[in-house]
Formats: sequence, structure tokens, C-alpha cells
Amino acid sequence: MFTGIIEEIGNVKRIKPGQESMELVVGASEILEDVQLGDSISVNGVCLTVTHFTDQEASFDVMPETFRATNLHELTTGSGVNLERAMQAGGRFGGHMVSGHADGVGIITSKKPTSNAVYYEIELDAELMDYFVYKGSVAVDGTSLTVFGVGENSITISLIPHTMEHTSLGEKKAGDRVNIEIDMLGKYVVNFLTKQMKEGSTSQSSITASFLEENGFK
Repeated sequence: MFTGIIEEIGNVKRIKPGQESMELVVGASEILEDVQLGDSISVNGVCLTVTHFTDQEASFDVMPETFRATNLHELTTGSGVNLERAMQAGGRFGGHMVSGHADGVGIITSKKPTSNAVYYEIELDAELMDYFVYKGSVAVDGTSLTVFGVGENSITISLIPHTMEHTSLGEKKAGDRVNIEIDMLGKYVVNFLTKQMKEGSTSQSSITASFLEENGFK
């Protein structure tokens, strides 16, 4: 489990490609201070297992499902990647609950500076749009962010200067692809209601689809 608060930007040192897999070697410093073999590290929002490490780099295996479903296969030597260690039970929770299991890949369609922020519009597949609400949470390349706009097939996020400087999102531009993880609680709510409607549930629960829609969930 992660919080979406990026600890450092690592850089890709080496890539050993397979047919639909890869071994990824990432250079870093802060996340390696207490690393152990088998630890979970979020790399661009994707939970990966440390298979080998030194005091300067860590290796990860990317399996076929992850290779196909994320933007990791688009990385090249020198690419910057967002890194976060798994959260500690006694640590501060500054972001939101992030599992490191990307739900899809979005495409940045615009990047617009506005005062001290930069607004990104991200186009998404239609099947993901039901899970987003205004001022809800989303993880973009592992970064915990707030949704400031929900369009027909896109969401808008806003980055402050700190996020621009301390995550790889600051270097992203229109046309770049980013890993998207939907808010975990939103997925459970939509899944529950979808099953109820499909099964024609006669439950007398006061939590209905119309109730949630009236309160911002749609």
C-alpha cells in the first residue's frame, strides 16, 4: 500500500527487454536507505518487487500483464520515474490510499500554466470515467492528486510548483501517456451498486444510486 506522495525521482539505468516483459534497473538514493530484497516499491505508480539492489540502484521484473497495462514499456535509459516506498503503519498519511495497481493509461491532451499551478487535461478510456468525481482523488504515475474537472472522456488535474519539481510529471507534455489508478473507495462503491442493479436487489438500504448521484457520485 502507498500514499501517492513521491519520495524521489529515480532514473532508468538499464533495461533488459523480453518479448512482453522486462527487467528494469533504476538508480536512486533515498528509497534505497533501508531497502530489503523483496520490498515493494512504486515505480510510476506501479507496485514492483525489488529483485536485486546496491546502494545506488534497484532491479525489478515487469511481468507481461504489467508490461501491457502500463506505460513502463515506454521507458528508455535515462527516463525519470516517480518512486515511493510502501507506507509504514505508523507513518503520516499525506495522500490517499494507493495500491500500485494501475487501472489504465491516460493521454495528456493539454498542459496549461495558470497562476502558480499547471493544469493537465488527461484523456481516458470510456470505461474509466464512471469512477471520477469533482474533487475526488486519482493517482497519476503514482502521484496523489485531486480531480478538478470531469469531462465526457477526460479529467483535469492541477499541479503546484512543489509537485512539478519533485515528480516526473513536471517533465510531461501533451501526447505523453501516464499510468492512472482510480480511487480505491470509488471502485468499491461503483462495483457494489453495479452488482445490485444487475441482480435486481430488493435490499432496503438507504444508499441507492440516486442518493449517491445527488451527493456527487456519478
